[in-house]
Amino acid sequence: MAAHYDSYDYPSYWEDRSYEHGCEVIAIKAFLAKIPKIKNILEIGAGFGRLTPSYLFRAKKIFLSDPSNKHLAIARKSFPNQNIEFLHSSLENLPNQVRAGSIDLAIMVRVLHHIADINLAFKIINKLLSKNGYFILEFANKGNFKSTVQQFFKGNLVYPMELETLDKRTLRNIKKGTLPFLNFHPDYIASALKENGFTILEKRSVSNIRGAFLKKLFPTEFLLSVSKLVQRPLAYLNFGPSIFILATKKD
Repeated sequence: MAAHYDSYDYPSYWEDRSYEHGCEVIAIKAFLAKIPKIKNILEIGAGFGRLTPSYLFRAKKIFLSDPSNKHLAIARKSFPNQNIEFLHSSLENLPNQVRAGSIDLAIMVRVLHHIADINLAFKIINKLLSKNGYFILEFANKGNFKSTVQQFFKGNLVYPMELETLDKRTLRNIKKGTLPFLNFHPDYIASALKENGFTILEKRSVSNIRGAFLKKLFPTEFLLSVSKLVQRPLAYLNFGPSIFILATKKD
């Protein structure tokens, strides 16, 4: 069955986004430094393997799953000699392909915004994780600084406290039948994780300096060095458009 991303050139999307990619790698590596020795890693929605090099060294066995066979084929060519198993699967079907309790670390980046039932997603991931397993999650932040300021000038002073999920398809007048594009309030995600058996260990605000002007003015390496310093403190303000969370499965 064809996936939505089969018709999309996702590798080209990242060609001019070295800053955003670098920020995500910084967050993942910072989380990995806090995780003890592990054997198995599962990346959900791995696409063409963009983030795989950032964690490949940490486990003996890597599972890359994605509903797009097209992008998994690219990943296979990129990592031909690695100890990686490629799973052509949706998140919902993963329990049929991965043994429950067998994964030490699950990674899901730039996927949650396409998932309508996040509680089901978190339940599935919890089931796949081993005892005290870890979960690195990224989600689109509804309450980011730019959106909050925009809403303030529109007169919506309570916007930072509105927990309702925002589907950006409604703002862009996109027809029905397309993938959801959901932005979540960080408190809503935190509550859903807790309800589905997770404890949050750390949170990071990512891609905080996305302005085109700044990206042209300063070298990417400089922006990344600044981002490395501010990801943790800005997380307390839910500043950036992307939030990364390190959680662990409750014992």
